[in-house]
Amino acid sequence: MRSLALWKIAHASVSAPEFSAGEQSSITSTALDLDQNALLVATERRDALNDSEATIAIWRLTNEAGTSEEGTPSLVTSFATPTQLAANPWSKGTAKGVVTPRKDAEIVSMHILPDSHSLAVITRAGDITTISLDEDTPSAEVVGSVEGGIMGAAWSPDDTLLVLVTGEDKLLLMTSTFDVLSEGPLHPKEFGEDAPINVGWGAKHTQFHGSLGKAAANSSIPPTAVGASPDDDGHVRVSWRGDGAYFTVSVLEGATEAEARPHRTIRVYSREATLQSTAEPVPGLEHVLSWRPSGNLIIGTQRFGKIPGEPAEQSASGSGLGPGRDGRHDIVFFERNGLRHGEFTLREYKAGDAGNAVSEQRRWGYRVREVGWSSDSNVLSLWIEREDGDIVQLWTTGNYHWYLKQEITAPPGQDGTPGRFTSVQWHPEDSLRIILTTSTDVIQRTYAWDTFASPTQAPVDSGSVAVIDGTNILLTPFRSQNVPPPMASHTLSLELPPDLQPTQPNRTPVPVHATFAHTRDLLAVLWEHGTLQIYDLQTRLGPGRGKVMDPVSVWSGKLATRSYRQAAFAVGGSGEDMRIAVLGSDPSSDAVDVVSVVDISGSEAKMSDVAFVTHNGRLVPSRNILWEAPDGKIFEVDTETKSASEIAQFPEFCFWTAHSLVKEDANDASTSLYIGLTHGGKLHVVSGPASRTLAASVNSFTLTPGFLIFTTTAHVAQFAPLKTLASVLKNPETGALPEFETRRVERGSRIVTAVPSNMSLVLQMPRGNLETINPRPLVMEIVKQDINSGNYGKAFTACRKHRIDLNVFVEHDQEAFIKRIPSFLEQVSDVDYINLFLTSLGQGPLPAEVVSRICDQIRAELERKDLKKYVNSILTAHVVKRPPDHEAGLALLLRLKESEPDLVEDAVKYIIFLVDADKLFDTALGMYDFSLVLMVAQHAQKDPREYLPFLRELRALDHYYQRFRIDDHLRRYEKALTNLSLACPERFEEAMAYVEKHQLYDHALSIWHGTDKYEAVLDIYGDWLFERRDFREAAFVFRQADRPEKAMIAHEKALDWQELFELAVQQQLSDEDLKDVAYRVAEDLVSKKRTSEAANVLLDYAKDEREAVIALVEGSHFSEARRIIVLHRRPELLEEIIHPGALECRARIAEDMSEMREQLRKQVNRLRELRVRKVEEPEAFYGVEDTDLHNVDVMTDVSMAPTMFTRYTVAPSAMSKTSSKRSSRSKRKLERKVGSGRKGTVDEEEYLLKSVSKLGARFNTTQADSASLLPQLLQFTEEHRAEAASLQQELSEFAAELNEAVEEIWKKAPENEEGTESAPALDSWAARMEAYEKQKHINPVDKVARPELTKSEWKLRLPDARASTENR
Repeated sequence: MRSLALWKIAHASVSAPEFSAGEQSSITSTALDLDQNALLVATERRDALNDSEATIAIWRLTNEAGTSEEGTPSLVTSFATPTQLAANPWSKGTAKGVVTPRKDAEIVSMHILPDSHSLAVITRAGDITTISLDEDTPSAEVVGSVEGGIMGAAWSPDDTLLVLVTGEDKLLLMTSTFDVLSEGPLHPKEFGEDAPINVGWGAKHTQFHGSLGKAAANSSIPPTAVGASPDDDGHVRVSWRGDGAYFTVSVLEGATEAEARPHRTIRVYSREATLQSTAEPVPGLEHVLSWRPSGNLIIGTQRFGKIPGEPAEQSASGSGLGPGRDGRHDIVFFERNGLRHGEFTLREYKAGDAGNAVSEQRRWGYRVREVGWSSDSNVLSLWIEREDGDIVQLWTTGNYHWYLKQEITAPPGQDGTPGRFTSVQWHPEDSLRIILTTSTDVIQRTYAWDTFASPTQAPVDSGSVAVIDGTNILLTPFRSQNVPPPMASHTLSLELPPDLQPTQPNRTPVPVHATFAHTRDLLAVLWEHGTLQIYDLQTRLGPGRGKVMDPVSVWSGKLATRSYRQAAFAVGGSGEDMRIAVLGSDPSSDAVDVVSVVDISGSEAKMSDVAFVTHNGRLVPSRNILWEAPDGKIFEVDTETKSASEIAQFPEFCFWTAHSLVKEDANDASTSLYIGLTHGGKLHVVSGPASRTLAASVNSFTLTPGFLIFTTTAHVAQFAPLKTLASVLKNPETGALPEFETRRVERGSRIVTAVPSNMSLVLQMPRGNLETINPRPLVMEIVKQDINSGNYGKAFTACRKHRIDLNVFVEHDQEAFIKRIPSFLEQVSDVDYINLFLTSLGQGPLPAEVVSRICDQIRAELERKDLKKYVNSILTAHVVKRPPDHEAGLALLLRLKESEPDLVEDAVKYIIFLVDADKLFDTALGMYDFSLVLMVAQHAQKDPREYLPFLRELRALDHYYQRFRIDDHLRRYEKALTNLSLACPERFEEAMAYVEKHQLYDHALSIWHGTDKYEAVLDIYGDWLFERRDFREAAFVFRQADRPEKAMIAHEKALDWQELFELAVQQQLSDEDLKDVAYRVAEDLVSKKRTSEAANVLLDYAKDEREAVIALVEGSHFSEARRIIVLHRRPELLEEIIHPGALECRARIAEDMSEMREQLRKQVNRLRELRVRKVEEPEAFYGVEDTDLHNVDVMTDVSMAPTMFTRYTVAPSAMSKTSSKRSSRSKRKLERKVGSGRKGTVDEEEYLLKSVSKLGARFNTTQADSASLLPQLLQFTEEHRAEAASLQQELSEFAAELNEAVEEIWKKAPENEEGTESAPALDSWAARMEAYEKQKHINPVDKVARPELTKSEWKLRLPDARASTENR
């Protein structure tokens, strides 16, 4: 669906007398210097008096435009060379009488050798001349000469080999230094190395020939019928394949005894000049030859029918041309093995032209001079000589069809003679640049692929696309039809009237450009010579009968004499008025771009021109007239002042451009967005001075009202919202671009057009076929527009067609949709559609309260409209709520059961389809309606043996007990208990058992509250709490239930001794019983370390001072114990209990201190050892992964030696036993092992730090105990005071040692700061592995908090104690 659009034109003239040095000087050949970006042009001049010598001049054109800085070519050098002799001694192999005498250029080949940076010129006389281009004054040097002259020459694509065909019918292969590698005959008799082999599969007449039938088996062209075309120039042609592995030679074979006519033969040679194959004989085969660079086709031309003007006696013996229609002229293709491989027919010859010959040189009025391929093998050029001037046609192929895309007409001579080209050459790197020469001018034309698509917007967007194919415009409106190319919905044939045709050639040429209007389907067709035609396509947008298009010409005219290349509609005037801008330039070296604006009102047209200071710009498709300069600046044209003002600038020139006006909000002003795509694949978006590059690998794009859609070379289509782009450009400080929605497309897909009304995007595959997709962003845009406008029916249809979640109706604007529910149900009135919508709501992501609210409102509206019609939808609304209201749905069926039995039966079937039958059966049973239960069971096809006995049993029970059984069956235990409580008083015990079974104590208390059964319920509740060991709660429940005995037991178990003895006194327990209780409670309190409370109990209720003092001493409450002794006058207890108790406490602390000291020293020494090892042997400490493991595909299950991974799991001696999966229990066990501090693991250091930290907390507790013990020891005997001094000394020493160890252990080593690395993606494998590696190398000091040691509040001044200690 793409066409070739003319991009740039460059002219250079060498016609000035000081350079041409004579009237007979003519440009004959060109060569490209890619290193210097220069074009070398050769001119030839022959002396009219001496035809045996010619002067060749070499000129340099140094820039892309084809001219030097001064605007004129520069002379490199000139030299004289002999011409070919009047009587050619090497022409014995040609067909005399076939070739028409003509003056041929002396230069056979002119080529630049990149290795030596020299120019090699090969002439027909046989001279090989080289010119060094690096010299200040280059001079020509003849490095060799070939006797007999040179008939043809061609350099290999890698510039290392040269093929020469000599006048002595020799084929030479030379190196780039002109050393001969091979020499062979030009007319070998053998077929070649690839000659076909007969494997004995039968003769030709026994083969299957398909639809051609057996006649094809007998059809053969005798050798005598194979002849040459009268248009054959007799010259040899040589062409290389693109990779340089093979070359082909086309030569005119002379008449022989076996072959009565001269004819063309094509042979294929290898790179070593070894004959590979000979093409099959083709009658009428002509001289042109070109091997497609991609290598699959060899091109030639073939004539058919009779020769015009041939005498009747010669016609009777055959023309030697191909059998077929007179005047037929084909481009024929050959494979490397010499076999034919298809063809296509040229369109030059007209049926009415048959008869006499037009001229002796051109019997049919034209002939094909040369053919050539673009460097990318996509465009085929045909140089055609016509009687009224030369043209070059550019052909492309797609879907096995050949399209004529462009025509280049040779400019006529100054005296009005027909224009003639002297050479045609494709640029070897810029694939769409073609270089043409006339006798005085060098013309460079650069093309680009473009798609002519209609930019009309909804609702009149037709999606029309135009494809140029010769004088036909292939039109397809993709809104209505998707017609695969090369077919089209309508073929518009172009026929210019004589007054609008160019002077030379006088015919309807191929148009250079086509464009569509913005507001309606108008098509403008532009010809390069200035003719413009506008058609109203009258496209049918909707479905229906009749023509999908019926184009009518609405205006045609001719512009000023210029070379035009582009047209673009603009919006101007009103109604049927049209405005179109046409871009052109004068065909001269100093040409500038001129925009011609044509305002058409009815049949009148007003034209105005606006000139620019540069050329080779481009019109930007827009509602205004915009022109892009070659440097990327965008200008807006003002037709009234005939001036242009700059409004934006692309970072670089963009051939493919578009313009859009975007409003972020309804009240905001429109923002102009200019989108441009470069040949390098960069997609730019510009708004005023702001510019952003969206992507760097884009191959096509298009605009819709809401999106910029582009495809990339990564085979992805991206959808960029225009409002987002406008916002990004308004805020330049915005960092990275937002993520756009994407969709994968087929490899190599390109955008043809987008049709917003159809929500479709048309893509073309590399092979030419089309694919229409409906991308989600386009669909959602239209759906949201329809929802906003209240067009719910259209939006719902689009969602169903394109599988869009129907929750979009609510998610887009919840409150607006709820208000418009009646309108929604009015437009979407089908029951199935409503059910589909409700089901989508129930299964969607909306919150439960929103779903319930919408379902209730839809249900209410449907009940109001027609309950009977929408009963299924109402049931659906009940079912899809969260939670579903099955009971309400069944209640509706009960309500309709009597009046509409048939309707209810169908509704039951439907609700069973929606809901699980067993669940629905239980719901009906829970409504206590057995008729409804039976109806559900019958339609659910349940086995009657499963439910009938149960229903019969239920019917036999009384009312409340029946409901109790039903609720119990449905596991509605609270409701069942309620019904059981209402059954009868005799079932109270059963109710209590039911309460205990299902633990319904709270509900039971609420049921029997205020009744005489309340205390019984409390009693069983208390027993349950007691069994759960909630003794305190059970005690209070028992007291409320008036069960004091149980309450006392519960208080005792809970150690609530205050409440216990309060209740015991109230119950008037005997003294003995009270003492027993006191001793039991005191014993339990002491076991719980509540020694002070135990002493109080023993003193108050057991009256036992001795046991009380013992309890206090056990808890180190020495002061309180001494107070009790004095208070109760029991001094004997001081020496009997307190003195030994204090020494015991001192000994216990000393033992703890010794244990802590030993632990501290061992762990500190181990930490020092580990840290030294970490520094000296880090690899052994952390372990280094073996890179060879990455090349192991599968690890075996056998036991293996421990690796560095073992250190992160278990002890070093452990080995992996199996590779089976671990259970969750074993994984937890393994996690407990990791970090357990076992010696040899990497977690050992962290474990030791935690251990030291716990040791600090333990020492803090010891200090607190010592602080209470030391004052007591000082008040007793000398032994006690000595122990106090010793204890204080031990505490002081250990505190100092512990502080020193903590300082050493938690001292951090200086670390080098590292740069912040980019974080991997969240929750990825890389992120987890990186976190694991970082965690592995984190210093354990950062993981374990440093212990805080309390102040030494136990320090006392003990001078007497120190002295007594020293005396001892």
